[in-house]
Amino acid sequence: MEIIIKPTQAGAHEEAARILRRQIQQKPASVLGLATGSTPIGVYALLVQMHRRGELDFSRVTTFNLDEYVGLSAEHPGSYRDFMRRHLFSLVNIPPANIHFPDGSAGDVVAHCEDYEAAIARAGGIDLQLLGIGRDGHIGFNEPSSSLASRTRIKTLTPQTLKDNAKSFGSPEQVPHHVITMGVGTIMDARQCLLLATGEAKANVVAGLVEGPITADLPGSILQMHPVCRLVVDEPAAAKLRRADYYRWVYNSKPDWQRV
Repeated sequence: MEIIIKPTQAGAHEEAARILRRQIQQKPASVLGLATGSTPIGVYALLVQMHRRGELDFSRVTTFNLDEYVGLSAEHPGSYRDFMRRHLFSLVNIPPANIHFPDGSAGDVVAHCEDYEAAIARAGGIDLQLLGIGRDGHIGFNEPSSSLASRTRIKTLTPQTLKDNAKSFGSPEQVPHHVITMGVGTIMDARQCLLLATGEAKANVVAGLVEGPITADLPGSILQMHPVCRLVVDEPAAAKLRRADYYRWVYNSKPDWQRV
């Protein structure tokens, strides 16, 4: 796992956007796994700016989103499909046919989850998976105790996650209690993972993710086993990393051909 520590949240967003830009420029037909929530909003804004400057062409990109609430229509303002439409998809030239989401309105959830896995496989697998991490260590909506080999499936959200996501719904009681999410195993199948974490509220979980044991109690810790994973954090999120100075040294000492 490569740890990239930037001085500010804006700097972390810029680093993550540059990594995504390089992926798309090197492989215009990239298959991207995308995340929602407050963490990637700044990254998506930068990608939109790059597109408007002519630096990025999304016309051959295919996307698979990590998760969606069960029971919400695509038009619901709290749905992740609507989130992605507002922050990225309506602002770049990605063909609608290339956009894939878990369907929170699926009648047969089990069959739909199997179909979602099959669709990822038909697309050739995910080239780069963008991730955030919850304060309890979840990636996607794989809450603590999730199987580290899990595939796309329905999950029940924890009270903490309901509280963290309440801003989109008004109160924790109004947040849907169930979601469809890519599994931990699905995420680990991506050729590259890019996890972004910012702010002091993420300092404990970042330290556990990077320097703690691999455990289902902190699902994101499995990323220690991923062959190509970059963790981009700002200084507040890096505050409890014991080897932070070494991570900075490694990043600053990169040969030119490794730099984004």
